[in-house]
Amino acid sequence: MGSKGTFKEKLKSSQFLVTGEVSPPKGIDFSPAIENMKSIQGFVDAINITDNQCATLHMSSMAFARLMIENGYSDPVMQMTCRDRNRIGLQADLLGAAALGIPNLLVMSGDHPKCGDHPTAKPVYDLDSVQLLRTINHLKKGYDFSGNNLTGAPDFCVGVVSNADPNERLQIMKLEKKLSFDVDFIQTQAIFDIEKFKEFLEKVETDVPIIAGIIPIRSVQMARYMDNNIPGISIPDEIHERIQAADDPVSEGMIISAELIMRLKPICRGIHMMPVGAHTYTEKILKKAHVLE
Repeated sequence: MGSKGTFKEKLKSSQFLVTGEVSPPKGIDFSPAIENMKSIQGFVDAINITDNQCATLHMSSMAFARLMIENGYSDPVMQMTCRDRNRIGLQADLLGAAALGIPNLLVMSGDHPKCGDHPTAKPVYDLDSVQLLRTINHLKKGYDFSGNNLTGAPDFCVGVVSNADPNERLQIMKLEKKLSFDVDFIQTQAIFDIEKFKEFLEKVETDVPIIAGIIPIRSVQMARYMDNNIPGISIPDEIHERIQAADDPVSEGMIISAELIMRLKPICRGIHMMPVGAHTYTEKILKKAHVLE
């Protein structure tokens, strides 16, 4: 974790990877978000920058990725959703990101605006995530969506997202389509049920590195909300009961996350830490899981 080499180089190694996630600010004061980045940059292999996550307005992921680079972190992963831009805007931002030295992308459809803080905003979805991956492949080969030549081509390390429900046949079919476009890594939705995740791995036959999502639970209400409202997340009854019975739900959530990580280490290439808020407990969780010593 945090060893030398680019994220793309580490993906080709055999090491167990740890990535983290940072949200840009809702405003222009980016110092707290940079401090959040700095709290994990020494022991993670890459840091994602969310793109108006949950359809809620934040500073652009491209701008914040560049600010991260200027503040000492050279390997950010810029998330890009299809929700807010048409094919011209998406391609323009991709070319801009490459010119600004942003090396990695994570491509996704994005939550519908009705889920966020501008519920009456019009969703774009001019391209879906599969079409955007095809477009990125075109750009890397030196031409745009319409076949026009570029003066210089970008060279991104490209990731995709997937939920890990083995019973979601359409989601697995969509992931298979994504994997046909020279994808470098897969990040999953948060994993709480290891047996279901094993079933998912059996159904997805690929050599592309799979990085499993981890969300530390902080309360009973949080566990219930995720289980009932976030597609692809399934929290076993045992975990609900442990959080319910705990005198300190935050500490119990950290222990649960560490246990999950230890069970994930033998079966996937890494984990992606997605705390709700700052990375206050990320280092402690990784030490409990014996990922950091």
